[in-house]
Amino acid sequence: MASANSRRATAIVRNRARANREAARARRVATTAARRVRTGPRSLTTHVIATGAPLDVVSGATDALRIQARKAGIRGRAARIRRTLNGHARRVVTVYRYTAEQVAQIVANYKPRKAEYKVIRAALVAA
Repeated sequence: MASANSRRATAIVRNRARANREAARARRVATTAARRVRTGPRSLTTHVIATGAPLDVVSGATDALRIQARKAGIRGRAARIRRTLNGHARRVVTVYRYTAEQVAQIVANYKPRKAEYKVIRAALVAA
């Protein structure tokens, strides 16, 4: 039988491997989102996520960018998707996809006050 030290060492290695897999998964998701943003029109939320912004500020920044897009008269390409909401039927919803150039125009007019949003703006300008 394995000793207590051996079992403990195995558990430590197993936990480290699990943490490494989770970190690699997070890197893959960020890389994939960044590649999609570069290759075609995407939602404003996807553009913001690709900057590496924390998920708790993504929706607020996206809402602010949507308001700026509306003020600037910039409409993305319309797309129809079927969205399930709270387990109810898949309703057809119109969503808008924005190119990187359109996002740059929107961000040019965007003057955020919160520090987190200023970081997001800087990343979008640099993109």
